[in-house]
Amino acid sequence: MALALKLVPILVLTYVLAANSYAVENGFSQCENVLKKWSSSALEQEAKEDKHTLRDLLFFLHIPRTGGRTYFHCFLRKLYSGSDECPRSYDKLRFDPSKQKCRLLVTHDDYSMISKLPKEKTSMVTILRNPVDRVFSAYEFSVEVAARFLVHPNLTSATKMSGRLRSNTSGISTLDIWPWKYLVPWMREDLFSRRDARRHRGSDRVESNNPYSMQEIVMPLLQYINDPIARDIVHNGATFQIAGITNNSYFPEAHEVRHCVQRYKVLGDYVLQVAKKRLDDMLYVGLTEDHKESATMFANVVGAQVISQTLSSSLNATTKWKPANHKTGRGSLISVPEADHEEHQVGQANTTLHSTENISDNRENMTVKKLMGSYEDCIKSLRKTQSRRRTSSLKRIAPANFSKADRLKVPEVVLEEIRSLNHLDVDLYEYARSIFTNQHQKSLLQPYDATEGLGSIFSSYSSEEGILSFRLLSLGMFVALFLLVMLVCVNARRKISKVKI
Repeated sequence: MALALKLVPILVLTYVLAANSYAVENGFSQCENVLKKWSSSALEQEAKEDKHTLRDLLFFLHIPRTGGRTYFHCFLRKLYSGSDECPRSYDKLRFDPSKQKCRLLVTHDDYSMISKLPKEKTSMVTILRNPVDRVFSAYEFSVEVAARFLVHPNLTSATKMSGRLRSNTSGISTLDIWPWKYLVPWMREDLFSRRDARRHRGSDRVESNNPYSMQEIVMPLLQYINDPIARDIVHNGATFQIAGITNNSYFPEAHEVRHCVQRYKVLGDYVLQVAKKRLDDMLYVGLTEDHKESATMFANVVGAQVISQTLSSSLNATTKWKPANHKTGRGSLISVPEADHEEHQVGQANTTLHSTENISDNRENMTVKKLMGSYEDCIKSLRKTQSRRRTSSLKRIAPANFSKADRLKVPEVVLEEIRSLNHLDVDLYEYARSIFTNQHQKSLLQPYDATEGLGSIFSSYSSEEGILSFRLLSLGMFVALFLLVMLVCVNARRKISKVKI
């Protein structure tokens, strides 16, 4: 009897282990079937006949913290009028494309947005960033925006005031935009909790000189990256966004697919292959780190074709472009989250950055060369504004002041943890680099705006008028060159004949 009693716990433990093993194996098989079915459906979708030709609607899939806001303000707002932009609606676009004649969609919403758009008439572009740097930036921005709430005496006051201001303004707050609608409130609560703890102790003493590990002031980076919220939203965010399976997705199977990948790391390859295919089908893929080359290529590949469409529209219509009018409720889905939220916090009138920019409405005269010149001026202004706002916010959590030099203080073990948690993004980023290299080489071979005089002709290469003009110009140049050679030969023969005589 005593022996039997001793064997009971062992038998129970064996049964539990066997049951768990069966559950894990069964769960893996079920997840694998889900991934196979989903990926097969996504990969079987037909690719566009000519992915390098801009279609009627440009969909800028903005991956957070990749510099997309700069592209919107300094490129796209120079190329498109306000009436061309798809209507605002956060945090998902809720409109019937068949009833809207918009040409530009810029949003943090993921690839699943394509299910609401005329896919055969849509071109997509995006920008990717080194995954480690993107995680750093997401962490820093979450802290930066959340720190603006610290002007309030407590969390309750900050939350109530934010809600009232958001309901009383037509502007868009950071808290309306994915993924900040999840990350900022989380960080805001944490900052207030740590500030309250310091006040309770009666001391502001900070043990560390590394802002990424000042636990008395702000959530340490290591804690941030290992939190379930970051694991679900931040890590592998680029891959999930391009695959269309974020927690903001329109695809009904997105939740199950994402969580299966998060549970079984090996299944991530199915999602990775889908994301790579979608990058292959895009009109343009840029890289945050190769900023200058990416901007130049964007102007040559995307900007040139938008200019061409504008010229074609001018030839086929008697009316000119309508000036931007953002009071109509139509506008970008990218907004200016930093400015919006800061203005909400201090109760100022809600304005947007573009109101301070000198935006020309005469887009018919735009060339790629002029676009790049305008871009250079615009980005300088943006950087000054961003730097000033960042400095103002981080003063509220001093001495936690993030910088590139401070990133070097982060231990290698933490960096390796970030790479491991973002293994899909690491692979996808390398794939994007290969696409970017090929695009860059092609753009060097085909400069669309080499000179001011010929810029409009080369920039209109995608339209029938542009192709015809280019061919006629080439034919004319060939004929002229041929006649010149003939004339030189005739004159030479005449001179030789005179010498013989």
